[in-house]
Amino acid sequence: MVGADAMVKCLENEGVTTVYGYPGVAICPFYNSIISSGIKTILVRTEQNAAHAASGEARVTGNVGVCAVTSGPGATNLITGIATAFADSIPMVCISGQVKSELLGSDVFQEADITGAVESFVKYSYLVKDVEDIPRIFKEAFYIANSGRKGPVLIDVPQDIQEATIKSFKYPEEVNIRTYKPTIKGHAVQIKKVIKELEKAKRPIICAGGGVHLSNAVPELREFAHKYRIPVVNTMMGIGVMRTDDPMYFGMVGNNGKAYANRAMNEADLIIMVGARVADRAISQPDLIITNKILVHIDVDPAEIGKNVGPTIPLVGDAKHIFNDFSNQEFECEHEEWIKTLETYREEMVKVRKPNPNYVDPAAFITMLSEEMKDDAVYIADVGQNQIWSCNYHIVKNGRFLTSGGMGTMGYSIPAAMGVKRGDMSKQVVAVCGDGSFQMSMMELATIMQHHIPVKIIVIKNNYLGMVRQFQHFNYKDNYSVVDIKDGTPNLEKLAAAYGIPYIRVENMSHAQEKIKEFLKEDNTMLMECIVDPMDLV
Repeated sequence: MVGADAMVKCLENEGVTTVYGYPGVAICPFYNSIISSGIKTILVRTEQNAAHAASGEARVTGNVGVCAVTSGPGATNLITGIATAFADSIPMVCISGQVKSELLGSDVFQEADITGAVESFVKYSYLVKDVEDIPRIFKEAFYIANSGRKGPVLIDVPQDIQEATIKSFKYPEEVNIRTYKPTIKGHAVQIKKVIKELEKAKRPIICAGGGVHLSNAVPELREFAHKYRIPVVNTMMGIGVMRTDDPMYFGMVGNNGKAYANRAMNEADLIIMVGARVADRAISQPDLIITNKILVHIDVDPAEIGKNVGPTIPLVGDAKHIFNDFSNQEFECEHEEWIKTLETYREEMVKVRKPNPNYVDPAAFITMLSEEMKDDAVYIADVGQNQIWSCNYHIVKNGRFLTSGGMGTMGYSIPAAMGVKRGDMSKQVVAVCGDGSFQMSMMELATIMQHHIPVKIIVIKNNYLGMVRQFQHFNYKDNYSVVDIKDGTPNLEKLAAAYGIPYIRVENMSHAQEKIKEFLKEDNTMLMECIVDPMDLV
């Protein structure tokens, strides 16, 4: 057995079924070995999208996503995908080939110090120097990626290490890293402090972030919120923690969130912040959530607690474990008047839109699309105006809403949708992007067709980089700079035909529902183009 065989054997031991990537000489030994395994390889058209696809699979399955690329530009092209996963705490193992060990540091062909380059946005990285270390390194990498605060781990493997003979392969049964001991259970004293404050609170609220999804704590949080009648809001990454129609749900907070959700946060006397970073997009003025109120911050990563705002009660641990601990306590709290107040805000503070009837109204269209999607469907929003419309008007039932939140990476939705569908072929998967973000990953239409991955793709077309145009509208008095893409956007009908993909065009709302039904009718790949007013605002 050579090192490349050992790498594949490690992946088999971890239950990996799919590897997304792009081969090159430095990773060829690995790809030569993997064809003899039962692991499916998906050839993407650019390396960044291998990471996005692995991210999509990880988010829908809860397993570690895997991608593998070659050295030099292959590895550096992967960087944006790694940073995107790191910002949203997605568990991934990223394998990169490297030039031969004796050539390291010589600036030879396709050499890049990838472990150094990704240092600030991986949980950990390895440069394999001894073929005998491969089983231990892979075992540790998967454990690190999917424990504590989850995230990407990079394994850089020189070509000669992949080709070297390993004397004996034994995959470790457990991991024991002296300096890495993530806290899972919440401290009992801190939990009792939270309950004591909940009993006194008149206006409590839970603000749920993406960490609730990552810890699989959605059922526990919902049960807790309903049992004790505590209203819930969420950050962008926390969308889907509550069903949209849940009476205890009061919307997304933040600059682009619901006005009544932000008001609820401002007027609360106790906030339970769980699995959220308290970052600027969700909480633009951190001081507001500690003024005259109790802040409980629950997070598995102790480094996040107190980083942006000082909590009254810090509580380190996994959200699922902590909500289970809460459920084992007996306490009473009463705040029906607060709930009625929030219900009034929700009714009275609805944003009124005045869409142009000559175009598709993206807000109404996304709501209509949501209603027609299957109960457990997965909706992947890209970045830009389409993302904000999706966050505010998509109706989450029992499915998932995915997007790139922390990094805001354009081009995320299509490759992520590929990974989601590969992760669970039974799911209906819809990717929604703008005409700008679509062009950042439209090459993956080839991957979708080659590997028979049926995903639905919607392009919200306004001939602009809409979010930047909107910023320039408000901040530069309509002095638009480098945002007009009208003359460079391809004919999407012809593009779809070139790949053999059925195409539907929606120009206004008159036949929108009928076309949505046609779009969703079969589990096949289809491209829908929606023409929206170029001057529409989120």
